[in-house]
Amino acid sequence: MQAARIAPSLLAADFAHLADDVALIEPYVELLHLDVMDGHFVPNITFGMPIIAALRRSSSLFFDCHLMTTNPDAYFQALRTAGVDLVTVHIEVYPDPTRVAAKARAEGLAFGLAMSPPTPFEAIEPFVEVADLVLVMSVNPGFGGQSFIAESLRKVEIARKFIDSHALSADIEIDGGVNSENARIAREAGADVFVAGSAIFGSPDPVGAVRDLRAAIESME
Repeated sequence: MQAARIAPSLLAADFAHLADDVALIEPYVELLHLDVMDGHFVPNITFGMPIIAALRRSSSLFFDCHLMTTNPDAYFQALRTAGVDLVTVHIEVYPDPTRVAAKARAEGLAFGLAMSPPTPFEAIEPFVEVADLVLVMSVNPGFGGQSFIAESLRKVEIARKFIDSHALSADIEIDGGVNSENARIAREAGADVFVAGSAIFGSPDPVGAVRDLRAAIESME
């Protein structure tokens, strides 16, 4: 299991003050999670390349881009140009993501695979070896502020066992409803990267919220 890392989700930030919100928490976290939605794969639209590029000019964080779109690979080059470091696509969009993983790497991007809550780990298992990250959704994709689905922890456990038993290096990221209460058990289940939106940017003290989240995670180490 890798060192735990925190990835605040931009979706929960104040869109009128994005750069300020990111600058506030940047010294205390390792990644910035960017949820890009197209209104087709999920019933919501968020932001695209201009916002990402603008944030890249003011942030040196690792940009972890979760693509909830029907044709994410069409945007790999533009996302890399905008400053993205890792792209995560859904196994529900690409049941065999081998070609898409190669396309991401050709653009200089790290590659992740995501599973929505109804999707079993078995769907992703044959392709974990081509991924730098496995994203376990602990809410249904499409909207922020949802409640954590506790059953998702079983998939984290299965992914952890598979990755370790096959000597693979992929991180396990958990995303959706993550807070200082459930992050502890998610770490115990085997998660490495913790995406938290409302728990951080929805707090009156985002830095304090990050510290509380990290303390909860580290209590299991």
